[in-house]
Amino acid sequence: MTSAKVAAQCKPLNANHYQSRDVKSARSGAAPPRRGPCWRHLPAGAVSWALRRCRRLATVKLRVATARPGARLSDTLHPPNQFALLTQRRFAPFFWTQFLGAGNDNLFKFAFTVLVTYQLQVEWLPPALAGLVIGALFILPFLLFSATSGQLADKFDKTRVIRFVKTLEIAIMALAAWGFWVANVPVLLACVVLMGLHSTLFGPVKFAYLPQHLGERELTGGNGMVEMGTFVAILLGNVVGGLLIAVPEVGRHQVAFGCIGVALLGRLAAQFVPASKPTDPGLVINWNPVTETWRNLMLARRSPVVFRSLLGISWMWFFGAVFLSQFPSFAKDVMGGDERVASLLLVVFSVGIGIGSLLCEMLSRRHVEIGLVPFGAIGMSVFAIDLYFATRGHAPTGSIATVSAFVREPWHWHVMADLALLALFAGLYSVPMYALIQLRSPPTHRARIIAANNILNALFIIASSVMAGALLKAGCTIPQIFLVTGLLNAVVAAYIFLLVPEYLLRFIALIATRLMYRFRIRGDEHIPTEGAAVLVCNHVSFVDPILLMAASPRPIRFVMDHRIFAAPVLGWLFRLAKAIPIAPQKDDPATYERAFAEARKVLGEGELLCIFPEGGITRDGTLQPFKGGVMNILATHPVPVVPLALHDLWGSFFSRASGAAMTQPFRRGLWSRVGLSAGAPLAAAEVTPDRLRERVAAMLAA
Repeated sequence: MTSAKVAAQCKPLNANHYQSRDVKSARSGAAPPRRGPCWRHLPAGAVSWALRRCRRLATVKLRVATARPGARLSDTLHPPNQFALLTQRRFAPFFWTQFLGAGNDNLFKFAFTVLVTYQLQVEWLPPALAGLVIGALFILPFLLFSATSGQLADKFDKTRVIRFVKTLEIAIMALAAWGFWVANVPVLLACVVLMGLHSTLFGPVKFAYLPQHLGERELTGGNGMVEMGTFVAILLGNVVGGLLIAVPEVGRHQVAFGCIGVALLGRLAAQFVPASKPTDPGLVINWNPVTETWRNLMLARRSPVVFRSLLGISWMWFFGAVFLSQFPSFAKDVMGGDERVASLLLVVFSVGIGIGSLLCEMLSRRHVEIGLVPFGAIGMSVFAIDLYFATRGHAPTGSIATVSAFVREPWHWHVMADLALLALFAGLYSVPMYALIQLRSPPTHRARIIAANNILNALFIIASSVMAGALLKAGCTIPQIFLVTGLLNAVVAAYIFLLVPEYLLRFIALIATRLMYRFRIRGDEHIPTEGAAVLVCNHVSFVDPILLMAASPRPIRFVMDHRIFAAPVLGWLFRLAKAIPIAPQKDDPATYERAFAEARKVLGEGELLCIFPEGGITRDGTLQPFKGGVMNILATHPVPVVPLALHDLWGSFFSRASGAAMTQPFRRGLWSRVGLSAGAPLAAAEVTPDRLRERVAAMLAA
């Protein structure tokens, strides 16, 4: 009987009717109770199918009930994609609040920049310096107040902080509206500083809010939506600000009304943001920004991955600031276009960032996949360097080209493609890093660590301006500056990835599971996202650990046969992954004991440990008996044990199907289908080698 026919015959059953008792049955291990006469009229297959479905429903509901606060059944069974988040209160009001805030920032700043550049003649603020002064004043509060804003976000309910910030925005925009109305430049400059303070207060809350309301499988998509929304808001703010201020006679008045209107909409959206309890309500605020920033950086350094990610994100802002700051001059002096061409380049760049940010969820398969970071870094360097070569041999014609004339030139499309792809890869680079910081930072200090990152971002942006100015003064052209930035990006990225091998390992796993194989995972929600656990898996090929790395949202430490470390490439790779070598006790007692001591240490630190209990790679494709090493570990660390089963790897290039591995390239062609199944965790008291083997064998046969 097909599942569709069974489902049709089970239609009279109401799953909600059994909901509460199913959870009780799941706790006791019993099957859901049979109720009503409809059960007696169903075929045996339908009854069995319905009981399995109800038992699974009850088990999942029980798991959700004991999971993080706010977790929902639908998120555990089928986590919504990033666009579905816009229909949910835990994300949508927050998204529109930050979207409107970013848009209002840029509407105000761009309109003010145009005002003092084209419409007002201010002796002490020449047009050539207006953009730099406004940008510097906006960044200043990030340097002065980020440390304090991070503490406020950790100490108080984040929703209260958001509503306070949006109320403050209304007051600032009211003052700015008066400044526009009477054309008072000092007042508008003061509002630039105040809007910088507004963004400084909101920044830590923005990124600390997401991990409180989104699960690990939603974090990458949520960050992608926020990143995309921010750049679209920046783009719209610049466009609307430029259009409004350009209206003759009443442009300043329209900007005033526009700023206040957007601020009111942002405050209205903030009213619907759900409560977010404080993570450290007993925190005593340190008002000294210097000592607090240093303290937060030292806290982040406890986790090398988090700290290097902070530096990686700050470098991305350095990289992006070089391009964004040079767009007007690049459009005019290199491309020979007018100011609308500069706006077109900004649109192309923003669309690229947005697409890259949205692609992260699809490419990461709804996990925090930092393997995308090296991929993004490579693309950033490749297209930044190609942008230099795309402009070689071309010079402006002397006349200023309009947008229509600009797009008729074929080589201009090459330039726009480079900018779009460069920005797309920047999105792939940054979103997983933000998600990783949110996931790995201690919840009680998350907002303060993000605040410290904002300070680093501001410092790196300032450093990018200094570097670009120095290169221009030394006689470099703008394309040459882009070339230098692309080459520097390659050096910095390589340095970061060598310091934190996890990025490189995840990148290799990403390539293996996307290009070498068609890798499908079932039951990956059983792989724990926090806390110590032992993973046990059948051992089919030399690349089994790489596939398991790709399936897990967290790093895994592997216990592996010491002989594999002698392999030329794989040995280096597994040493980089800090795999634990083990040898038979009778052959090498010291290595045997050292392996178990290291395994216990891994579990004691709350990490994931993977064991291949067969003791070696299968030579005939069958599941071998499981050895008792796992019991040795569980005797001192009774943690949950998750059974895993790798499918369809026998016969692949890395298996021993022909007697020796890696002897017949393309034995099964490219992109062959393989899979991994993860079963429900077993309590340590329930574990025996035979029972684990039965679980793995059942998953292989399913």
